[in-house]
Amino acid sequence: MVYYEAFQYIGDAIGREKQLKAGNRAKKIELIKRLNPNWIDLYPKIIDEF
Repeated sequence: MVYYEAFQYIGDAIGREKQLKAGNRAKKIELIKRLNPNWIDLYPKIIDEF
């Protein structure tokens, strides 16, 4: 996993997921590059937070 967002409310998460799914691949890649330019595996970080 190279990108994730955390939300307090499930409705907000679902809305954001739909927004991301509607976008094109280039926009998704740009989002990842902006927030995780080295494409580091974030799974271990997520496990430690929750």
